[in-house]
Amino acid sequence: MAAATGFWADRHPVHRAGAQQGVKRCYPESSGMKLLICFLAAAMLSSAADAGSRQLRVARAAEALENSLIEQRRDLHMHPELSNREVRTARVIADKLKKLGFDDIRTGVSQHGIVALLKGGKPGGVVAVRADMDALPIQETADVPFRSRTPGVMHACGHDIHMTVALGTAEVLSRMRPEIPGSVKFIFQPAEEGAPEGEESGAARMIAEGALDNPRPAAIFGLHTNPELPAGKVGWIAGGMLASSDTFQIKILGKRVHAAWPHQGIDPVVVAAECILALQTIRSRRMDPVEPLVLTVGSIQGGNRSNIIADEVVMQGTLRTHSEQIRECAISLVKEIVAGVAASHGARAEIRWSPRSNPVTFNPPELTERVVPLLAGALGKENVVRTPPVMGAEDFAYFQKALPGFYFWLGVGDPAKNTRGALHTAEFEAHEGSLVTGVKAMANLVLDYLERYAR
Repeated sequence: MAAATGFWADRHPVHRAGAQQGVKRCYPESSGMKLLICFLAAAMLSSAADAGSRQLRVARAAEALENSLIEQRRDLHMHPELSNREVRTARVIADKLKKLGFDDIRTGVSQHGIVALLKGGKPGGVVAVRADMDALPIQETADVPFRSRTPGVMHACGHDIHMTVALGTAEVLSRMRPEIPGSVKFIFQPAEEGAPEGEESGAARMIAEGALDNPRPAAIFGLHTNPELPAGKVGWIAGGMLASSDTFQIKILGKRVHAAWPHQGIDPVVVAAECILALQTIRSRRMDPVEPLVLTVGSIQGGNRSNIIADEVVMQGTLRTHSEQIRECAISLVKEIVAGVAASHGARAEIRWSPRSNPVTFNPPELTERVVPLLAGALGKENVVRTPPVMGAEDFAYFQKALPGFYFWLGVGDPAKNTRGALHTAEFEAHEGSLVTGVKAMANLVLDYLERYAR
């Protein structure tokens, strides 16, 4: 490096002296440190200004779409389809993505699922957005002009909101394609509520059929409606957000006999009753009381006459936890307790666990620390709130098992009432002001994550 000349030599005595003496020193260390600090500060201010400008443009674009978002949501709400039956729904989504000029649209993934890729104008990584598509077998009671037109079927879990937010995000990002550093993969998933008996679908099957491949995302994002959170707000939690869910069937085998001679038979109804009570001691007496766990026997069937002791009783239920260790321990205790109670009466018990279980929906703390400030920047800190874990379940957890994933709540409650009916009920309603909030949150989350982390 040559001796200092020109600008620096003219302005700093040390530089002039160094130039005269041939000292290989360009400028004092203190000045260099000040220059570096100024440079970094300027870069940070420029980056913050860029992010602020982008957030403003996303906000304006989302707000301009409000009427079309409401129209899209109402169309999906009026035409709900059950798990693995999302034929019209898939067609509507695919047609919309084609109009937006997506580069690659795969249909028929896991029956009616869709995987679509939007390539940005700059090189970079890949992130994914997931939305579920199916409805529930519930007769809607809400008195709204866009109520379900399919008898006995309703979007009672907000999946119409999820799809609309994803499509709105796709539209906003498609208009910003030249400045997107990387690509965005949109995954529209069927059968989140569970495929009919004997069928397969949902997140696990989409992954098995390559939904996360070619290209593989660095992270995946999803959201779920929350009627207990006012529209305009989103909720988050680090770690276990939603529970694992395991479905079981217990069959108690007794001995049929006339009700007048109970001593000659084995009454499976009595055995089943004792099993139900004994199973509750798993929560109250066999587990650490601070560990979340819910065990529910939701169905019991047996017998056909009042004066006949039945020969079998069948019970069905679910087990929910927030820990894989607790989950495994509880499953073992269910087997132990049911077998012991049945044996004490001379009966036999058979237990079958459904293969359609869901792991814990778990937001990795490191990923959560990254994305919560991004949400706060997009929506305002006052609209991004920490929420407690709940015992509901979601097969988004399978995506989180495959790669880093963040799942958050989208408030859909009426700000005046703070609720519009619980999830999975005939009275469920979603405040449509949540649609613009969802698009703002998801679009900014994707853009910021691609810019800062997905390299």
